[in-house]
Amino acid sequence: MHIGEILRADSANGEGIRVSIFVSGCTNRCPGCFQPETWDFNYGRLYDKEIEKLLFDELSQPYYDGLTILGGEPFEPSNQFGIIEIIRRVRRELPDKNIWIYTGFIYDTDLAPGGRKYTEVTDEILDNIDILVDGRFEQDKKNLRLNFRGSENQRIIDMKKTRAEGKVVLSPLNN
Repeated sequence: MHIGEILRADSANGEGIRVSIFVSGCTNRCPGCFQPETWDFNYGRLYDKEIEKLLFDELSQPYYDGLTILGGEPFEPSNQFGIIEIIRRVRRELPDKNIWIYTGFIYDTDLAPGGRKYTEVTDEILDNIDILVDGRFEQDKKNLRLNFRGSENQRIIDMKKTRAEGKVVLSPLNN
């Protein structure tokens, strides 16, 4: 897995002050994407021990509320195996931090068992995050007044409630 960028003190990609990590690689290629360079799976740097140390040294600071993972596309099957390792370590070492993931795929179709982007670690990822923002960016539905998303079709899903209830539960942040 390659990393395009790590943003420190980010407040645009989730509630509170966050560390945001942009993974590389995306087959969605949404017209109007704000980071088309991340479509390339080899863009940026390989996620290695040095990048991991940088990420966790930063995220462990007390002023961070959590981690946001976006891209590119975190749920590309080849990225999911790196993403789950990051999530496991956050849950083990920094359990008070929340985790948001942005995806252009749809939770209840693409990421469901049998879905086109479902892998053997998809459920573990989904079980261990707090918020999933799903749906492709659609330029004709772009709305700059939306909280934490770019187009009106995208949903901010409360994953703890969704997984517990077995149906999509939207976060109040959708308003």
